Amino acid sequence: QVQLVESGGGLVQPGGSLRLSCAASGSLFRFYAMGWYRQAPGKQRDLVARISGTGTTNYADSVKGRFTISRDNAKNTVYLQMNSLNPEDTATYYCNANGLGHNYWGQGTQVTVSS
Repeated sequence: QVQLVESGGGLVQPGGSLRLSCAASGSLFRFYAMGWYRQAPGKQRDLVARISGTGTTNYADSVKGRFTISRDNAKNTVYLQMNSLNPEDTATYYCNANGLGHNYWGQGTQVTVSS
């Protein structure tokens, strides 16, 4: 069982930046592909960014060039640096770990972009 704990969400003005963190428990972190998803009220949960255990990344078109996903396997942590935020980025952001036949979710952290 892997526990994921997100942090770093909050209220930010349009054009601002936030950095989300997701700390994972356990000793097999490096074997999991890690992802950030987001869900706005009344909408489905969508992939924002994903990083493999070896560092290969992919992004949703809507965040390319603005968001950067990274991981520190020594710290069991994945990050999402979010720049040039706009109101359409407002959502609950969830951390995901997928691998070894398992799929785990964090509890989510709220990001609100508003003036």
